[in-house]
Amino acid sequence: MMLFDKLRQIEERSHELARLLSDPGVFANPAEYARLRKEHADSLQVVGGFAEYRDVLKRLGEARHILAEGGDRELQELAQAEIDDLTARQAALEEELKRLLLPRDPNDDKNVFVEIRAGAGGDEAALFAADLARMYTKYAERQRWKVEVMDASATGVGGFKEAILFIQGRGAWSRLKFERGVHRVQRVPVTESSGRIHTSTVTVAVLPEAEDVEIRVDERDIRVDVYRSSGPGGQGVNTTDSAVRITHLPTGLVVTCQDERSQIKNRAKALRVLKARLLERAQDEQQAAIAADRRSQVGTGERSERIRTYNFPQARVTDHRVGLTLHRLPAVLEGDLDELIDALSAAEQAERLQRVAG
Repeated sequence: MMLFDKLRQIEERSHELARLLSDPGVFANPAEYARLRKEHADSLQVVGGFAEYRDVLKRLGEARHILAEGGDRELQELAQAEIDDLTARQAALEEELKRLLLPRDPNDDKNVFVEIRAGAGGDEAALFAADLARMYTKYAERQRWKVEVMDASATGVGGFKEAILFIQGRGAWSRLKFERGVHRVQRVPVTESSGRIHTSTVTVAVLPEAEDVEIRVDERDIRVDVYRSSGPGGQGVNTTDSAVRITHLPTGLVVTCQDERSQIKNRAKALRVLKARLLERAQDEQQAAIAADRRSQVGTGERSERIRTYNFPQARVTDHRVGLTLHRLPAVLEGDLDELIDALSAAEQAERLQRVAG
């Protein structure tokens, strides 16, 4: 059974990690110790579930054996009742363990930037942007996360053309990533004398905090050529093959250095320049990816594009991705988002499980 085999592998790895964490050599390396400790902590929920799963299977076997033996009617009824309960528990545990075995989103525990921008609807859109900024702040406070306003462009009527929040806390991305998209509001603006309902939009982008780009150059990825230096530098420079040309094979970047008399020093200098250029390239690519992600999240901000609608006259919120409607808009705007986010999270997990099964 593939599920059983995978669970056994994780259990064995968990035991191995426990041994490694007690190794003085590992303890002396803080970065490695922290990495192994996190991996071990992540494995414990799976190991605990697997232990319960095996216990359920053992008890099921015993109950079925009692049932097969026949005999006392009351004992048979008790055995059948236990089989029914344990079979249901087995099915629930299998689903839970499958969920735990799904690859985790590497961004799940990252801090996030929440970018809120008024879309279609003028002043009314800006006012709702302020409402959403407050809603996410309230939600973060419920989660005991830290919120910092990075930027806010206020309007004269108390709204925001744009607001950027930095939300810091464990699991921020895993919960708030579902807020990405166009949020539509339907309500009567305070300036509307005829009582006519207006529809406005606000776009929300949620971006995981980018990690510092670390540049490592693999020796197998570079070609080093040495040659005789040219130009000024004294007679010592010109009589030895001290100049260095480094070619980074994956990118085609070429760096040369001939300033020093020593080939070793020139090589070290050229490597530093190469790393700086690779860092610049990686940062440019990272920024381009973030910009593309932001564009894909918010679309054009038109009224027809929406992930969620907030209808004030009927005090309801509808999330169109999962077809969930809640008739408690005031509570949602006070940061009571868990029911919405839980439904979206469950739908995402069901989709991922289906893809794995298929």
